[in-house]
Amino acid sequence: MMNGIVKKSIFTLVLMALAFGIVVKFNIFGKVFAKDTGGFYSESIFVREVDGNKDIISKNSDKKMYPASLTKIMTTVVALDYIDNLDEQVQMDKEIYQEMVNKNSSMVGFLGNEVVTYRDLIYGIMLKSGGEATGTIAKRIGGSIDNFVMLMNDRAAEMGMNSTHFTNPEGLDDENQYTTAEDMYILLNYALKNPVFRDIFTSQAYTSTQTLDHPEGIFMQSTVLEHIEQNDSYQILGGKSGTTGKAGLCWATLGTKNGKEYIVITLNAPLDNLKNPTLLQKEDLLKIYDEL
Repeated sequence: MMNGIVKKSIFTLVLMALAFGIVVKFNIFGKVFAKDTGGFYSESIFVREVDGNKDIISKNSDKKMYPASLTKIMTTVVALDYIDNLDEQVQMDKEIYQEMVNKNSSMVGFLGNEVVTYRDLIYGIMLKSGGEATGTIAKRIGGSIDNFVMLMNDRAAEMGMNSTHFTNPEGLDDENQYTTAEDMYILLNYALKNPVFRDIFTSQAYTSTQTLDHPEGIFMQSTVLEHIEQNDSYQILGGKSGTTGKAGLCWATLGTKNGKEYIVITLNAPLDNLKNPTLLQKEDLLKIYDEL
């Protein structure tokens, strides 16, 4: 009789936990993270097929969030609209270079005044999330950073990204720079229609043009794909990462499973260490594909 009462009490507690969305805590490498009952760490998630119209997973997907370096997807979209020849040479902007150093931005490794190509800059933006590459290309195309940001916001409006606003092309934290997971899906879904963008987005690695400053070029790896292991049931084809103190850990990825392509946006997974973070956004991504 007593065992029956205990079992019934446990069952009741489980139901109450599910009903009220009790948060479960996990201790990873000495830091406690909250994992909701849906099993995801990221605060905001949106999953759809490429060109799809059915939400597969939607968690706080319309909540305004800091985009971090996912911003650079829009930077690249706008840049590709204006670049006629990716192999055209361009000189790195020395002022931009120093500004990015001062802001502790992620960098490709190009030097101020180094002569590279637009292709080098675009790969540096998408694979290494380089602030010096981003700022240089924005200033060269827009004439000024402010003008380029205006182009970014114009494109966002044209795409119907109604909950997105940019103030800088790098993704540095600013209270007036925000997006949603749904808007990031719109952006990436659009961008992937450009075969040049898709080739860059799905590249595992790239080596920049040989220059006097870098006689062997600069080797770059995708900050997403370098963390992904092979899987027999699905494949992560490409991605863009973003990380700041306020944005947390963010990924925008393209993958395939059972012959279908999916876009997965994860925003603001908990960030424990800026230099060597626990990749909780990766855990979310792999869990999503395991359950598709």
